[in-house]
Amino acid sequence: MARLADYFVLVAFGPHPRGSGEGQGQILQRFPEKDWEDNPFPQGIELFCQPSGWQLCPERNPPTFFVAVLTDINSERHYCACLTFWEPVEPTQEELCARDATERDEEADEGGPGALPPPTPGQLFAPKTLVLVSRLDHVEVFRNSLGLIYTIHVEGLNVGLENVVGNLLTCVIPLAGGSQLDSGEDGVRTISLGAGDRQVIQTPLTDSLPISRCSVALLFRQLGITNVLSLFCAALTEHKVLFLSRSYQRLSDACRGLLALLFPLRYSFTYVPILPAQLLEVLSTPTPFIIGVNAAFQAEAQELLDVIVADLDGGTVTVPECVHIPPLPEPLQSQTHSILSMVLDPELELADLAFPPPTTSISSLKMQDKELRAVFLRLFAQLLQGYRWCLHMVRIHPEPVIRFHKAAFLGQRGLVEDDFLMKVLEGMAFAGFVSERGVPYRPTDLFDELVAHDVARMRADENHPQRVLRHVKELAEQLYKNENPYPAVAMHKLQRPGEASHLRRAPRPFPRLDEGTVQWIVDQAAAKMQGAPPAVKAEKRTTVPSGPPMTAIVERSGGLHGTSARRLEVVRNCISYVFEGKMLEAKKLLPAVLRALKGRAARRCLAQELRLHVQQNRAVLDHQQFDFVVRMMNCCLQDCTSLDEHGIAAALLPLVTAFCRKLSPGVTQFAYSCVQEHVVWSTPQFWEAMFYGDVQTHIRALYLEPAEDRDPFSVCGGSLGRGMGGPGSRSPVALRQVGEAPVQEDERSALDVASEQRRLWPTLSREKQQELVQKEESTVFSQAIHYANRMSYLLLPLDSSKSRLLRERAGLGELESASNSLVTNSMAGSMAESYDTESGFEDAETCDVAGAVVRFINRFVDKVCTESGVTSDHLKGLHVMVPDIVQMHIETLEAVHRESKRLPPIQKPKLLRPRLLPGEECVLDGLRVYLLPDGREEGAGGPGGGPALLPAEGAVFLTTYRVIFTGMPTDPLVGEQVVVRSFPVAALTKEKRISVQTPVDQLLQDGLQLRSCTFQLLKMAFDEEVGSDSAELFRKQLHKLRYPPDVRGTFALSLGSAHTPGRPPRAKDKGPSFRTLSRNLVKNAKKTIGRQYVTRKKYNPPSWEHRGQPPPEDQEDEISVSEELEPSTLTPSSALKPSDRMTMSSLVERACCRDYQRLGLGTLSSSLSRAKSEPFRISPVNRMYAICRSYPGLLIVPQSVQDNALQRVSRCYRQNRFPVVCWRSGRSKAVLLRSGGLHGKGVVGLFKAQNAPSPGQSQADSSSLEQEKYLQAVVSSMPRYADASGRNTLSGFSSAHMGSHVPSPRARVTTLSNPMAASASRRTAPRGKWGSVRASGRSGGLSTDVGSRLAGVGPPQANGAPPEPGFLRPQRAALYIIGDKAQLKGVRPDPLQQWELVPIEVFEARQVKASFKKLLKACVPGCPATEPSPASFLRSLEDSEWLIQIHKLLQVSVLVVELLDSGSSVLVSLEDGWDITTQVVSLVQLLSDPFYRTLEGFRLLVEKEWLSFGHRFSHRGAHTLAGQSSGFTPVFLQFLDCVHQIHLQFPMEFEFSPFYLKFLGYHHVSRRFRTFLLDSDYERIELGLLYEEKGDRRAPQACRSVWEYVERLSKRTPVFYNYMYAPEDAEVLRPYSNVSNLKVWDFYTEETLAEGPPYDWELAQGPPEPPEEERPDGGAPQSRRRVVWPCYDSRPRAQPDAISRLLEEMQRLETELGRPPERWKDAWDRVKAAQRLEGRPDGRGTPSSLLVSSVPHHRRSLGVYLQEGPVGSTLSLSLDSDQSSGSTASSSRQAARRSTSTLYSQFQTAESENRSYEGTLYKKGAFMKPWKARWFVLDKTKHQLRYYDHRADTECKGVIDLAEVEAVAPGTPAMGAPKTVDEKAFFDVKTTRRVYNFCAQDVPSAQQWVDQIQSCLSDA
Repeated sequence: MARLADYFVLVAFGPHPRGSGEGQGQILQRFPEKDWEDNPFPQGIELFCQPSGWQLCPERNPPTFFVAVLTDINSERHYCACLTFWEPVEPTQEELCARDATERDEEADEGGPGALPPPTPGQLFAPKTLVLVSRLDHVEVFRNSLGLIYTIHVEGLNVGLENVVGNLLTCVIPLAGGSQLDSGEDGVRTISLGAGDRQVIQTPLTDSLPISRCSVALLFRQLGITNVLSLFCAALTEHKVLFLSRSYQRLSDACRGLLALLFPLRYSFTYVPILPAQLLEVLSTPTPFIIGVNAAFQAEAQELLDVIVADLDGGTVTVPECVHIPPLPEPLQSQTHSILSMVLDPELELADLAFPPPTTSISSLKMQDKELRAVFLRLFAQLLQGYRWCLHMVRIHPEPVIRFHKAAFLGQRGLVEDDFLMKVLEGMAFAGFVSERGVPYRPTDLFDELVAHDVARMRADENHPQRVLRHVKELAEQLYKNENPYPAVAMHKLQRPGEASHLRRAPRPFPRLDEGTVQWIVDQAAAKMQGAPPAVKAEKRTTVPSGPPMTAIVERSGGLHGTSARRLEVVRNCISYVFEGKMLEAKKLLPAVLRALKGRAARRCLAQELRLHVQQNRAVLDHQQFDFVVRMMNCCLQDCTSLDEHGIAAALLPLVTAFCRKLSPGVTQFAYSCVQEHVVWSTPQFWEAMFYGDVQTHIRALYLEPAEDRDPFSVCGGSLGRGMGGPGSRSPVALRQVGEAPVQEDERSALDVASEQRRLWPTLSREKQQELVQKEESTVFSQAIHYANRMSYLLLPLDSSKSRLLRERAGLGELESASNSLVTNSMAGSMAESYDTESGFEDAETCDVAGAVVRFINRFVDKVCTESGVTSDHLKGLHVMVPDIVQMHIETLEAVHRESKRLPPIQKPKLLRPRLLPGEECVLDGLRVYLLPDGREEGAGGPGGGPALLPAEGAVFLTTYRVIFTGMPTDPLVGEQVVVRSFPVAALTKEKRISVQTPVDQLLQDGLQLRSCTFQLLKMAFDEEVGSDSAELFRKQLHKLRYPPDVRGTFALSLGSAHTPGRPPRAKDKGPSFRTLSRNLVKNAKKTIGRQYVTRKKYNPPSWEHRGQPPPEDQEDEISVSEELEPSTLTPSSALKPSDRMTMSSLVERACCRDYQRLGLGTLSSSLSRAKSEPFRISPVNRMYAICRSYPGLLIVPQSVQDNALQRVSRCYRQNRFPVVCWRSGRSKAVLLRSGGLHGKGVVGLFKAQNAPSPGQSQADSSSLEQEKYLQAVVSSMPRYADASGRNTLSGFSSAHMGSHVPSPRARVTTLSNPMAASASRRTAPRGKWGSVRASGRSGGLSTDVGSRLAGVGPPQANGAPPEPGFLRPQRAALYIIGDKAQLKGVRPDPLQQWELVPIEVFEARQVKASFKKLLKACVPGCPATEPSPASFLRSLEDSEWLIQIHKLLQVSVLVVELLDSGSSVLVSLEDGWDITTQVVSLVQLLSDPFYRTLEGFRLLVEKEWLSFGHRFSHRGAHTLAGQSSGFTPVFLQFLDCVHQIHLQFPMEFEFSPFYLKFLGYHHVSRRFRTFLLDSDYERIELGLLYEEKGDRRAPQACRSVWEYVERLSKRTPVFYNYMYAPEDAEVLRPYSNVSNLKVWDFYTEETLAEGPPYDWELAQGPPEPPEEERPDGGAPQSRRRVVWPCYDSRPRAQPDAISRLLEEMQRLETELGRPPERWKDAWDRVKAAQRLEGRPDGRGTPSSLLVSSVPHHRRSLGVYLQEGPVGSTLSLSLDSDQSSGSTASSSRQAARRSTSTLYSQFQTAESENRSYEGTLYKKGAFMKPWKARWFVLDKTKHQLRYYDHRADTECKGVIDLAEVEAVAPGTPAMGAPKTVDEKAFFDVKTTRRVYNFCAQDVPSAQQWVDQIQSCLSDA
C-alpha cells in the first residue's frame, strides 16, 4: 500500500526580492509541515508551479492544470499536480507593484515582463497554485481532487477544506493490482474526500508496465510516424531531445509517451517534462536528456548545436547537422513503419479499392495508444530476441551477478556492423535492463512472455500484414487491461464549479487552513496504520523463460564466400591430410583452405575439426604438421575484430594450449607462441567475456548432480562454444559447439540452475548458505588463476627481445585505449634480429615486457574479481601470484626460443635473377618479399576467374634503372609461372611504409608500397628474414636513385660513364663529353646577354654549378630592366664570329629548321641574308639564347620586324616567350603562332587604354606599342590580308579609316563556358549551323562567335561530331588570340582591331597533377576493393576528371583547326607557354597536317614543339632532388592520351601504332634515354647533350636517343607500324571530343606479369618457343597450343595479328632456306604494290585480292566502326587511297546508319543483285561537266541507287546512298540538258553532300522514278 498524496502545498505570488517586475512563488502553507521519513519534501517546487515565471495579469484567466515531474537524488520521480487560479492582487502587493512599475517605466522600454500600465485598484490578478506532490502517477485522481478543493472554495460549499485536505493526505491505495480473482478490492479502491464525492482508483495489474493513457497516440498525431521513430532511436542511442509546445499538459504527455515507447528499457538520464524558465541553462548540459520547454523559449533552443528539437505544435523534428541518429536495422525499420501506418490509418489499405467496405470502426484513442505501444513491444522482442542466451551467470549466491555477452549477441544476430544496436547495447538503459531482467528468478511480465514464446510467431507473420495486425491487437488488449482492469466500475461522483465561475468575483481569497486540524487527521490515520498488520502483497516469482535460441535478424547473404559445402569439404580434407601425414596433398590444398577461411562457417569448421584431434587436452605434432596447423589458425584469427570475441578466437583459445611439438627432450613448443600477433588477444573485453563464460560453466557444474557432469575438458572452457553464455550449452544453434559432447535433451542451462538455486535459497540453513557462497567464490578465484596463466601464454612473446611489439600492442599500454589498429602491432616485427646482438639491453627489455604483461593481467584480475565478489584476501594473493606466473613463463619460453632457432629453416624457393639491360647494374641484391594483390582484380583471380598469380613469393631487386620483382605464385596449384613486375626508378611517384600480413604464415610484417607513374604498383611484405635495416637501406638507395642531386646522376647520363649516382658533381668539370662548340656557345651567350637579361626573367634555370645552392649574393638586382640595347649587342647576321657560325650551322640542322623549310616558312641561305619576297623569315636573334632561355636558337618571325624590336616585344610576355610562328597551313596559308601568356601590360593594356597614346611614352608603353606593331606585322604577312590593307600598321589605334580595309573590323571577347553545358545545350539548340549563339555586340544568324563553339552551343551534330568546315562566318578576324580567361579579364573590345581575343578557361598544371593522382588511384587502387564492381572503377575515374581535361584539350584544338582551315591565323597564348600551349599547338598540327601522323613527322613534331620550345621535362617529371617537392605532372602523357583518342577514331590516318604512343609514354619518364631530359635546348647545350652525337662515334654507345632506338627497332620488327595506314590526301581530322566518345587508354590498365612492362624491347622478348619436335616414337609432333592468360601473357605477342604472323612466317622460312632475311618493311611494301596492280588488271572486273579498297570515304574517318563493328572480321581494310577519292566531305552524321548498306558491295556480283526498279536516266555531271545517259538501278534491299555505263555493265560507276537523301523535288532544265525533253521530266535528288540533277525520257517515267524513290525512303 502507498499514500496517494505525500504533500499538499499552497503557493502564491510574491514580489521579487530584488524588486524586478518578475514576481516569485512563495509557499503559503504546506501539509504535513514536517517531512515524511521515507520521502523528504522536494525543493524548488515553486519554480515548477509557474514554469514561464510568476507574473501578474490584467484579467482573470480560467484555472489551469498540469503535472510536472521532479526527480530526486535517488532517481525517484515525484509527480507535482498543479492547479492554478487567479485572484485579485491585495493592496500591499498593489502598491509595491505600482511603485515598481513607475520606476521601470522611466528606464525600461516597452515589452518587458511587467510593462503594463500602472494598475488601478481592482485591475491586476495574481496566480495562486494548489499543488499535490505524490510518488504515484494518477493524473485524473489528482485533477479531480484539486478540482474539488477549488470548487469548494469558489462555490462556497459548506465543507471544511481542512477535512478534505486531511483525507487526501491520509488516503492509502494498493501499489499494483495483483490477481483480481482473490479479492475484488486489491486492484480497485474507491475513495471519498468527505465532500459528498466518490472516486474509483484502478491500480495497474503489473507495476513494471508503464501507464500511457492516450499520450503515445497523441504523440503520433502531433509528429507523425517518421518523426516519432527518429525520436525513439535518438532517445535509445542517448541523444538530447527537447520538446516545444505552448501547452504544459502536452509537454508532459509527449515525454510520458516517449518513455512508454522505450519499455522494457528504462530511461535513466535527465527527464524534465516541464522545465521552468529560470532553469533554461540546464539545456547546455553535456549529458543526454528528455526535456520539455514552453514554445515561448524557442529562440534559446535554436542556439543549441547538438539537441534534437521536436515542435509538438508545428509537428516538426529538427535534427542538427552534427547529430547522426542511427536508424533501426533493416528490415525492422521498414516493417515497423508499415505496421504503424496500418494502426494509425486503417483506411490506407482500403483507399484504392473499387468497392470499399462500409466504414470500419476506428479504435478509441486509448485503444489506439495501446496498439502503438504493442508495435514497439513487438519491435523490442524482435531486437532482443534470445538475449537470455547471452547472459553469463557469474555468481548465484548471495546475490546473482550477471554479465551480458554483447559481442556474442551481435555476432549471433549478424548485426556486428549495426550502428543502432551497438549503441543501444552500450547504453545505460540496457545496462539497467540486464541487471533488472537478467535475474533468473523473479516476477515476469508481458515482455518476458513475448520474447520467450512469440518470436517464432512474429517470424512466421512477417509477410502477412493482417496476422501482424491481429497480434498487435491481442497485445494491445493486454496492455489496456493492465491499465483498466475493471472498466465497468469507473464511476465518479464529483462537484464541478459552474460555468465561467472564475469570472465571478470570489467571495474572498483562498483561506488559510488550520494546520492543527489537518495534522490531527494525519496523525490519527498514522496511528491506525501502525496497529494494522502490514499489507505486503507477496510477489509471485517464477523462473524466467529463456525462449528459443537466437537467430540472425536477417539471414546473412552468402556473398562471395558463401557457406558452400565444397569449401568446408576442402577444409576437412586438408586437416585430415595433415594428421595422416600426407603433407604433399595438404600443401596443394592449403591456398584454397586459406581462401575459404575468409568465411565464418569455414573458420568454425576448422575449430571443430582440430578439436577432434585433441586427446586429454594435448596433441603432439611433428614439425610440418605443427606449421600447417599454426598457419591455418593464424589465417582464421587474422580477420577477427576485437568484437569477434564470441567467435573464432574463443573456440581456438583452448586449442592453442593443446597443440604442441617437441623441440628437444624436455622442451615443448605450444601453438600459442606462434599465434600471438592478433589484436584480439590484447583486448580486455575478449578476456572478460571468456572468463565469465568459463566461470558460468564451472558454477553450473557445482550445482549439477555429478552424473550430469561431462568430461573435464568441456568444463574447462570447451562448452563455451562460440563464446555463447548462459544457456548456450543446450541451444540448437550452439548444438555440438566446439568440443562439446552431443547434447542430451534434459540438460539444464546455467540460468535454469541459477533459478532453481534462488528459489531454494531462503529455505537453506545459514551454514549451508555460507558453504555455497564460499564454494562459488573459490571457483571464481581458481578461474582467475587459470586465466592469469592463459593470458601470460598469449601475451608474452616467444622472443622477449621483440618486447617493443608488446608495448605498442593495443591494450597493454592503456586499458582504456584498446584500439584495434593493426598498424602499431607490426612496428617491431622486423627489428627483432637487430636487438639480439645488443646483449646489454637484453635484461632490461625482458623486465619491461614482463612489467607490461603483469600490469595488463593485474588490471584484468582487479576488474573481474571485484565484479564477481572475490574476497580481498584472495585478490591480494592473486596480485602476488601474477608476477611469479609471468616470470616462470618467461623462463620456459627462453628455452623454447633457443631451441626453435636451431630448427632447420623451411626450404624457400631460390631467388630468380632478373634480366638486365646493357649498362644496367644491380644496386641492391634481391630482398625476399611477397608481392601482394593491389586491387587490380585480374592478377588475383578476381571475378573474371583465372589463376591467382598474386600473392607471389620472390625477391625485389634495385638496379640503376629499375625496381624489379621476380617470383612465383604462392599458390602451388597455379603452376610454375614466373611473375615479374617492374618499373623505372625514375617513375616512382609515391612510397609509403605499410604493415601487412604475409600471405603464407599470416604474420604481420613491415612492407613497402611503391607507386609509379607508369601505372605499376609494388605492394610488398618483407620476408621475416629481411631485417629492418635492409629494408631501410633499400628505401634510402631507392630515394637516392629516384632524386639524384643533378641530372648527370640519371641513368641515361651516368650509363657507361664512371659517374656513380649520388656522387656530388665536381664544379666546373663538364666531363670529356663536352664539345668545343657547346663551350664556346655558352661562353658567347653569357658574354652577349649581359647581366641585365639574365636577371630579369621570372624563370631562370640556374647554371649547373649553382644547381641546388642558394643564388650568390651579388644577384640582388633582380628586376633591373635594360632601357635599350646598345647597337653592338645584337649584331647583324653578317658580322658573326667564327664560333657563332659554327653554332648557326648546327642550329640549322635542328629539327625545327628542317620542318620550317618543309613548310616553306622562310629559308636560311649561307649568308643569312633575307629573301624579301617571303612574308616570314628565320631569325637567329635567339641563337645565343639571349632573348628567351627556353626558346630554340632559330625562330620564325614576320619579315618586316627587325631583330632589335623582338627584344622589346618579348618583355610583354611571360618568360619572354613572345609570339613566333610554328606552322603554316599549306592550303589557306594561315599560320599558327605560340607564345607565353601576357604580362599585365601588352595587348590587354592597349585594349584598356581607349585614347591614343601620346608621343612621349614610357618604357612600358613603348614595348606595348612594339607588341602591337608585331601583331600587325603578323596580320600583314598573311597573303590575303597583306593585299587588303597594304603595308600600313596601326599606329596607336587612332587611324579610324582603317575600318575600310577590313571586313567588319571588330574585336570580340568570347568565353568558354563549362564543357558540361555542351550536352544540355546541344539537345535544345535549333537546327541552324550554330544554333542560339551568345555573340557580344552582334545580331543576326551568321555572325556567330568563336567562343560559343567552345561552349558547345554548336550545331546539333550527332555524338558531338564537328560541323562541316565551312561553318565559320564569312567575316572573320585575321588573327585570333586564344588566351587565358583570367589573364584577359576586363578587356574592352576595341572596334579597330584585326585580331580578336578568345578568352577560354583552361586548367592549370596543378590540376593536371591532382587529376593524375586520382587517375592512378582509380586504375591501380592499392588495396583490393571491398565489393569490386565496374561501377566503382568508373566512379573513381569520373572523380579524377582526367577525361574532362582530355575533352577540353581536344575541344580547343578542334576549334583552332577550324579557324586555321577557314583562313584565319591563330596565336595560342596560355599560361607560361610551355604546358597547355604546347599540348594545343601540337594537337592542332597533328590534326591539320598528315605529315605529322607519320613516324618521322611525329618525331619532328615532338622535337620541335616539346623539346626545342622548352617544355620542362625535368621539372614536370621531378627528375632531380630540386624537383622533388613539385611532384610529377604528366603534361606530355596527357598529350599522348589525346593522340591516342584521335588514333582510335581515325585508325587509318596514322603510320605509327598505338604501341608507339605507349612506348613514348613509358620512356618519357623512364630516364633511359637522354631525349626527354632537361628543360630546354639551352640546358641541353650547356650540358653538351645536343650536338655531342655529331662528333666522334668511337664508343659503341648504348642508344642515347629514343628516336635512334625506335629507328633501329623498326628495322627489325613492325611493332611501331600501323598496317591499317592508308592516309587521305591533305585530310584534316576533326575528332569527337565529348567525354562519352573518349576511351580509357589501356596503357593505364593493362599489365603483363610474365615479363613486366613490354616497353624495354630487349627484355620483353621472352624465351623463344621450342620448335616442333618429332616424337621419338615417330608420332605426330606435339600440339603447339598454349594457354594465354590475360594479365600474365602479352596477348599481341602470344597471338599476333595476321599480317605480323605472315611476316614472321616468311622470316622463318627464309632462315630455313638459308636465304638472307629480307627486311619486313621491304616485303610489306612489295605486297602493297602488287595488290595495287592486281586490283585493276584491265580496269574492270571485281578485285580478287584479299586486300580490297572499296571502303567508302566516311568509313575511314570513322575507323572506330571498323575496329569494333560486328563485321570487322570479314571487312578487309584499304591500303591505298586511289579509288576512294570520289567522295569528299568528311561529315559523318549518318555514318552509323549508312555502314550496313556499304558492307555488301564487295562480295556480290551484278547477277545476284537485287534490282527493285531500273531504267535509263540522264544525270548531270559535276561542275562544268555535261549531262550523260546512265542505266540506274534502285535497290530497296541495300537502300541505294546505283548507276552503270549501260544496261549490261557489271562494274558499278557510282552509288547514291538513300540514307543520305534529304529530299526529292521537281527540277528545272539546266545548261546542256537534253533539248527534246519536257521540262516536267526533270527532278533533283538532294543528299547531305550535294544535289543530283536527273532527267527522265518523259514525264510519266519521271513521276514513276520520283514515286519509287519516295516509297523507298518512306519504307526506311
